[in-house]
Amino acid sequence: MNVREIVLDILLELSKENEYSNVLIAAVLEKYDYLDGREKAFIKRVAEGTTERRIQIDYVLGQFSKTPVDKMKPLIRELLRMSCYQILFMDNIPDAAACNEAVKLAGKRHFQPLQGYVNGVLRAVARGRDRIVYPDRQTAYREYLSVCYSMPPWLVDHFCGAYGEERCEKILQSFLRRGAVSVRFQETVDDKERGRLLEAWRRQGAAAKLSPYLPYAATVENAEGIRSLAGYAEGAFAVQDVSSMLVVEAAGIRPGDTVIDVCAAPGGKALHAASKLAGTGQVIACDLTSYKTDRIEENMRRLRLTNVTVRVRDAREEDSGLVGRADVLLADVPCSGLGVIGKKQDIKYRVTPAAMQEVQRLQRDILQNVVRYLKPTGTLMYSTCTMNPAENEETVEWLCRTCGLETVSMARELPEAVRETADRGYVQLLPGIHGTDGFFIAKLRRRGQV
Repeated sequence: MNVREIVLDILLELSKENEYSNVLIAAVLEKYDYLDGREKAFIKRVAEGTTERRIQIDYVLGQFSKTPVDKMKPLIRELLRMSCYQILFMDNIPDAAACNEAVKLAGKRHFQPLQGYVNGVLRAVARGRDRIVYPDRQTAYREYLSVCYSMPPWLVDHFCGAYGEERCEKILQSFLRRGAVSVRFQETVDDKERGRLLEAWRRQGAAAKLSPYLPYAATVENAEGIRSLAGYAEGAFAVQDVSSMLVVEAAGIRPGDTVIDVCAAPGGKALHAASKLAGTGQVIACDLTSYKTDRIEENMRRLRLTNVTVRVRDAREEDSGLVGRADVLLADVPCSGLGVIGKKQDIKYRVTPAAMQEVQRLQRDILQNVVRYLKPTGTLMYSTCTMNPAENEETVEWLCRTCGLETVSMARELPEAVRETADRGYVQLLPGIHGTDGFFIAKLRRRGQV
């Protein structure tokens, strides 16, 4: 199987919007695991890159093709996009190779009459790349941001309105960087063992360093695969973004506590909480489907945790057996996912203002139900992986107004670099600003508790 044809099929499948890019690409790479490392790296790079740069690529194609991008045959459109990506963003791929292989693929997929068109457009892009005219940064700043960072115009307006134009550009820049993988060492791994593992990872060819935020967090780049790293099979660490770790860090979990995580998959926070409990208390981790809870159990076994119970539950429906039991209630609810666009690039093309309003209603349905699980003295940790005041700050205000809760300062528990609003009981972490996913964390308790 030609690797470019594999990429083409990935892009055609993604255009149907039945699966997210990170999931589909991982599944395809597993299917073609017999390919060598360079071939798999090429597939991943071109499929991901073409997806994340789609708006910019379409803008460029519009300057060299008489046929508008949205009027092209789907296969030809994806073929031109992936080939244009190679020409514009992959210096190690000769222009002639990108053009010739695209022409061959058009013929192989029964588009012989369009081979000349494909060849003409791509060679024009290769010859004219230095003369491409982009929107002017000074006179059309938001259009410039949209095209050059491949972000839909309405989302550029959203980020600029919520966080200002300077921060917006930093956020958009961060989405296009190849981010490091964040990992959490288990509580049982001491400083000496962490150092040994970091050195072992470096010997394996990865760039690894400790996080500036938490002593048990680290970042890893250029690893062949997380599962191949020393200590993975033994359960020494788990993959978890540091923003997610900060939720558990701020919760103030104590030995013997009962922690309930109502939207737990893939299990990062629930298993982190279990590790914090050091074999005491219990964690009850719930999610909507067995597919999701299976992932939690898989990680639980690898991390050798015994104080976790996993259940299939719809967070919108009351579980009478959980009412009044939670010392700590973790509610990382479904959200628009704008904070993880850097990891799931096609989110930006799928999300809509209407969908964001709908997910806000779902969040409130869940919260109105699960708040009953709190003990009178319990703590609610509300979090999302998005950057949308309507899903975040406004939802916290709604919780306080309708559910008898109040926010609790997190200034003592959180690192200084992310304490901007921690004394008010919530923080909004921003990619490109804080070096994490876009993530919102709020800490609440019943009003009047001390």
